[in-house]
Amino acid sequence: MRAVIAEDSVLLRVGLVKVLEAVGFEVVAAVGDADELLAAVEEHRPDVVVADVRMPPGFHDEGVKAAMVIRRQWPEVAVLLLSQFVEERYAADLLATNTSGVGYLLKQRVANVDDFLDALQRVAEGGTALDPEVVAQLLVRRKQDPLEKLTPRERDVLALMAEGRSNAAIAAALVVSDSAVAKHINSIFTKLDLPPADDNHRRVMAVLRFLEIA
Repeated sequence: MRAVIAEDSVLLRVGLVKVLEAVGFEVVAAVGDADELLAAVEEHRPDVVVADVRMPPGFHDEGVKAAMVIRRQWPEVAVLLLSQFVEERYAADLLATNTSGVGYLLKQRVANVDDFLDALQRVAEGGTALDPEVVAQLLVRRKQDPLEKLTPRERDVLALMAEGRSNAAIAAALVVSDSAVAKHINSIFTKLDLPPADDNHRRVMAVLRFLEIA
């Protein structure tokens, strides 16, 4: 797969290039600000972009804005955002524009190369990847809402769905069977009033309800 990296820290940018190239990605551009990112995507049309949330000149939300432009103009390009801190609204903003091929991770996850590459692969293949810390904060913040109808186990399953985990990965994390996970997911669909439809669509809608953007 072909990738573009956008990170103003030279050290992290070089590190990301080496990590991606070591597992077979072709890094077609590595840039330091949002304008260069958009130019690189327009020129190379990569499969995936890995971008910092905050970049020059303002170090505010330039990376998020660039990601939303990319998702709007080149929806086939997957985007994985990296952030120094948990900022839930950025994850919600990104998912609100398009629910496939997007991810939001804390930069500390890059240190665990296997987890980082697993998330990047999911995003590049059209899935989602949300940082567990973002999911955890959402669970703490949400007290009284439709999700309170879910059992504790169902909330655990939905939280892992929000991270972008497959049924098999959820089963492994919770040490239960695949059929138990499927049963929990069907119960979640029912309690969140998501009528029968394509299961992938219902998974996305359940996660959007979790993020309060649907």
